[in-house]
This record gives sequence, C-alpha cells and structure tokens, in this order.
Amino acid sequence: MNTYTNKERNMYLLGLMGQNVIYNIIATGMTFYFQSVIFIPAAAISVIMGVARIWDAINDPMMGTIVDKTRSKWGKCRPYLFFVPAIVMVTTFLTFVNGQYSGDNSATKNALIIGWAAVSYILWGMTYTAGDIPIWGITALMTEKASDREKLMGLARIVAGVGGGVALVAVLPASQAVGNMFTANGMSNKDGQQWGFIVVCGILTLIGSLLFQCAAYAKERVQQPSDEHKGFIQNVKIMWGCKPFRRILISGVIRAPMNILSIVAMTLLSYYFGDNGGDGQSYIIYMVILGGSLFGAQFVANIVVPKLCEKFEKKTIFNWCCLISAIPFALFFVIYLIDGTNLFAWHWVAVMAVLFAVSGAGMGITMVLQSIMIADCVDYDELRTGYRPDGVFFSGQSFIVKLGAGISSFIQGIVFAAVGFSGDNVQICNDMLAASPASDFMFATAPEFEPYRFGMFFLVSVPAAITCALSVIPMLKYEISNKSQKETLDALNAKRNAE
Repeated sequence: MNTYTNKERNMYLLGLMGQNVIYNIIATGMTFYFQSVIFIPAAAISVIMGVARIWDAINDPMMGTIVDKTRSKWGKCRPYLFFVPAIVMVTTFLTFVNGQYSGDNSATKNALIIGWAAVSYILWGMTYTAGDIPIWGITALMTEKASDREKLMGLARIVAGVGGGVALVAVLPASQAVGNMFTANGMSNKDGQQWGFIVVCGILTLIGSLLFQCAAYAKERVQQPSDEHKGFIQNVKIMWGCKPFRRILISGVIRAPMNILSIVAMTLLSYYFGDNGGDGQSYIIYMVILGGSLFGAQFVANIVVPKLCEKFEKKTIFNWCCLISAIPFALFFVIYLIDGTNLFAWHWVAVMAVLFAVSGAGMGITMVLQSIMIADCVDYDELRTGYRPDGVFFSGQSFIVKLGAGISSFIQGIVFAAVGFSGDNVQICNDMLAASPASDFMFATAPEFEPYRFGMFFLVSVPAAITCALSVIPMLKYEISNKSQKETLDALNAKRNAE
C-alpha cells in the first residue's frame, strides 16, 4: 500500500514537536503570565477564555471547511503547513506584549490591558487553528495502511508531549532567571519578570516555528474521492450526523477539565514547591520528578497503543483508561486533605509521582486513541457518503483541545476568584514571598495562603476526577469496531485502486 517514507515521517514529527512547543507556551504559560506576571484579575481571565472558546466553536469548523475545499498540487492540508508557522510565530509573540494590570492604574489603562489580552489571545487561537487542523488532518492522508497510521499517531503524541514538556519545564525557570538579570541591572522586579517572559517565550516561539515548518515536507497519498465542495453548514451537519464522531466529540468536551492539570501545574509548582515563591531551583527538581513521571508514563503509553489496538477493541481501551485516570486525580485532593502543608516531603512526592504516572498513562493512551478514532471516522464517513471530511473532522479535535483549555481556564478563574488568588492579591503574595527567606516563610505552610493552596489542589484534582469518569458514557455504544474498520479500509482501497 502507498505510505510515507522514513524521512517524511521524521520531518512531520519535527514539525509537530515545534507546533506543540508553541501551543504549550500558551496553554501552560499564558494563564500564569496573565495572572501572576501582569496580574489580570481571575474573573477577567475567565471571560477572555470563555469568549475565545465561543468563537472557536465557529472558527474551527470554518477552517475545517476551508481545508476540505482546498485543491492544489500539494494537496489539501500541506499548503497551509508552508506559510502558517510564520504567522503563528507573530501572533504568539503579540500575546506577551502587554501592560501590567494594577489598582493604581486608571480604569482606561486597565481596560486596554484586558482588551489587548483578549484580542491577541483570540487572534492567536485563529492562526493556530489554521495550522493545527492541517497538521493533524494530513496524518489520515499520508498513508493508506491502517497500521502505519496508528504507528504515526503514537509517535505524533510522543513528540507532541516532548514539545509540551519543553515548554512546561523551561518557561518559568528560564524566564525568572532572565528576569532576575534585568532586575540586577536596575529594572523593577515586576518589569524584570515580564521582560523575562517576553524574551524566553520569544526565543522558544522562534525555535518552535522553525521546527513547525518541517511538517510541510510530508506528502499526501490518499486520493480524494471527489472534487465536491461542501459549505460550513453542510460540514457541521456532517460532523454531527456521523454518530461515532459525535460520541468522540461529546466525550472530549466532557473530559475537558483534565486539562486543568497542565494549566495549573506551573502555578502550583512555582508557588507550593518553589523556594521563595519559585526561584526556579526547587521548581526544576520537582518538575523533573513529578513532570518526569507524568510525561514518561505518557510516552510509554503512546508507544504501546498500536500493540494494544492489535489485541483489544479501541473503545474498550479508551473507556478503561478514562475510568482508571479518574482514580489518581481524585487521590491528589485526598492526600492534600491529609497533610496539605507537608506535601513537599519526599514520601508524599513519591506517592504523587506514582499518581502522576498513572494519570499520565491514561491521558496518553486516550489522546492517541482519540486521534486514531477520528481518522477511523473519516474513513467510515467516506465509505458511507462518498465524501472525505479530513479537515472538518480534525477541526473537531482542534476544537476539543482548545475548548478543553478554555473550560479549564474558566473553572480556574472562578475558583481563584472565589479564594482571592487574583489581581493585586497575587502581587501582594509575590512580594511577601520575595521579602522572606524560604526557611522562615513558605507558601506551603503560611496560614495566610491556605485558601490559595486549597484552590490549587482542588483544581488539579476534583473536576478532572469527576469528568474523566463521566466521559465514558458517550463512548459505551461507539459504533466502529476493529473488524469493521479493517473492512472499511479494504473497501476504500479496493475502490481507489479500481479508479
């Protein structure tokens, strides 16, 4: 069967890694930047994320429709991989160029700061979608062989995790180190930390964009069944009319709060596990231990998915992983209630490392399976209707990812506003930690910060535990079995060869 070369695969994976460096700069760093560096109130952050996600509900299928209408000598996904990375680089940089929100500012200045944050974030989301849908959609077009596609999806999730891990581990300590250099040269602590973020995120964004460009080397090999073009409304109906895809979409939306872990991780690690509110040293130590167990388990899980799919039904694997993932999430909050001011003790770190590993394995397997099952739905609908909706179906994956980040940020904003970890209070917290030696005054033990600690551990635990368990419900009657998918691919390939 017609399939990708090793060089194409490797170039594609490099591109995906770069794209995920950029995504996770925003996904894991943007909320921390808004909240703890330029001090935008938590309620305003929730509104920004909510508005952005409402727009994504329209924008993602619109971009999917554009991709499915594209016909060029390079294919329908590949053309966007040539020019979108440079545009995403610019819009990513613009999200960090903002003023600092403060009670001392005029109402007009604060409104402009919030407005810039909202507009730049929404603009970034639109340009990112223009690259995200093609870079995932092309996986269903690079090969006619199901096993090769499953291997590619597994590798894709691994390198995506590597890109995400680089951003999560590097952004905070590096930006703080650079910020301290600015401060040592006479800049205020607030301005120094902001410029530290701008410089570090700018460099990582440039590197990520150059790697992102490599994905354009991949080639499309699956023939399009027709030149038929469908409009936005028709494609929305196609998405909703495909029952197995609809189940994946609903399950992904329900499971969205699982993303809170990655969004709050930077805040939790920098304050609770960092010296003096996060000087970077303790952050790195605990990130290597906890983040290493989380990402390491994801990588291993991604590797074994193709083998699991050979022995078990994808639906069965998916549902069990969702249920198992709920357990460690719930236990995070339990151990906080048991000994909340002493979780940096090594015996608790060891327990949390195990919990992170179990949750990471579950998350890794479900993410790979989601991509594989969406590609299966593309084949399923092509055989059923004669129309191949790669772009619009993978716009559903993009929508799930960004909606998940939006719902997570919205929940985070509500909880942080409720406990008072917002706006000027965050600045006061930072100043108190910076003014006191870590041995005398720590975020993990100070009574003043108990509501903040409660909010952080609640966020990374309870919402994800509940929704992971509930996300199984839509998938109980998922229609595509391993046997029926093989029959679908055989029928499609026979038809293509005949044509």
